[in-house]
Amino acid sequence: MRKSSLIFCSLYFCYHLAFSQSTIHPISTEYQYPKEKKVVENLENWRDQKFGIIIHWGLYAVPGIIESWSLCDEDWITRDSTSNYAEYKKWYWGLDKSFNPVKFNPDAWATAAKSAGMKYLVFTTKHHDGFNMFDTKFSDFKISNGPFKENPKADVAKYVFDAFRKQDFLIGAYYSKPDWHSQYFWWERHSTPNRNVNYDIRKNPWRWNKFIEYTHNQLNELTTDYGKIDILWLDGGWVRPRNTVTEEVRAWGAPIPDFDQEINMPKVANMVRKNQDGILIVDRTVHGEYENYRTPEQAIPKERSDNPWESCITLGGAWGFVPKDNFKPASTVIHTLIEIVAKGGNLLLGVGPTAEGEFLPEQISRLNEIGVWMNKFGEAIYSTRSLENFQSGDVFFTKSKDKYAFAIQKITSEDYLKETITWQGNSPKKGTKITIVGETETLKWETKGDKTTVWISKKAIDKYKNEPALALKYEF
Repeated sequence: MRKSSLIFCSLYFCYHLAFSQSTIHPISTEYQYPKEKKVVENLENWRDQKFGIIIHWGLYAVPGIIESWSLCDEDWITRDSTSNYAEYKKWYWGLDKSFNPVKFNPDAWATAAKSAGMKYLVFTTKHHDGFNMFDTKFSDFKISNGPFKENPKADVAKYVFDAFRKQDFLIGAYYSKPDWHSQYFWWERHSTPNRNVNYDIRKNPWRWNKFIEYTHNQLNELTTDYGKIDILWLDGGWVRPRNTVTEEVRAWGAPIPDFDQEINMPKVANMVRKNQDGILIVDRTVHGEYENYRTPEQAIPKERSDNPWESCITLGGAWGFVPKDNFKPASTVIHTLIEIVAKGGNLLLGVGPTAEGEFLPEQISRLNEIGVWMNKFGEAIYSTRSLENFQSGDVFFTKSKDKYAFAIQKITSEDYLKETITWQGNSPKKGTKITIVGETETLKWETKGDKTTVWISKKAIDKYKNEPALALKYEF
């Protein structure tokens, strides 16, 4: 299937041209704060972390294509016009016979993420294609049933979670609610015209109930057999009760069946929270009590919000590994993180390993560069909250949980660090000392009206002029 490389390339660029200018899915317009005390505590702790890593890894890494989406037969997905869809799906699912990540080293992943200053992990235990990256008892379509099965680390998710726990990360399990490989979701009796279940659930209740049973069994496995799990990150928001389909979802244009695709989330929540006290549940885009925080994708919201949220954004152009991907400069990631945190959110950065199980040298170098800045100025990021006036020009603001505020100025090659930093609003407390985060030198400053000017010493300019941003600390 040599022509498939053209299909992948076309699909990859179609995907990113189509969605690069806006969020990939509709963001929930409502938010319901959790009531359970332990969930609230865990949610606030998660908000303190600010910076996490999401690792998409699965069959799609073998040919180097974007996740599972090439299996889906929707108009926005482009394939070679001469390709046979049935043969393509058979070929794709047959990749399990060649997925053998002999260089899989989760400790190296965790070390790289730690070096970047990341604090929590979300790992794909199963994407929409139904391929399991854990040793589930309820499917043979799994990493531990192919050429990698004799490897001591064949139960991949277990070793990923263990490696990141050793580095003090919060642990999140990504799990796709839809499962295109399951005969209880995409029944081979029918064609698969889109991402939804391909039969009428109302006419086949037994089959759908079997899918619910399968889903619950797997979620029970993940929250009982894999150590402490802090976040259950549920993707595939089109699997939802029909009465939760909002106008924003309809305007998005994704196909919506005229029946529920309900997996009984109340039962799921009760089960996983019995297994993992206070676990956060992120039922993406399905607003309500099971979306403990919102997850805008590949975009930063225009406005700030005091409600919990995280932007999930890729380091390169794709979530998983694709050949010759273009990775964002570390400065771009840092600027993105600053803006997100100033608006009240977290950044979940996507990094995809190769089919052999490695991060690329370019990925590791970017993470290390980010970490250099975080080691210096992380105080202005971690455990902070948003101010109502979150931005003044190229200066962004955060606040600690006590008396301090931080003014973080972005620095670029075009707008380099100058002798003064100025902003409006968020005026320093009278008589306070203003310092560069991590420094003891007191900087000269004044406020006239609502405009504050801070003078940066020549010594500090020489030291920090090549940084992507400079953070100042003061009483507020």
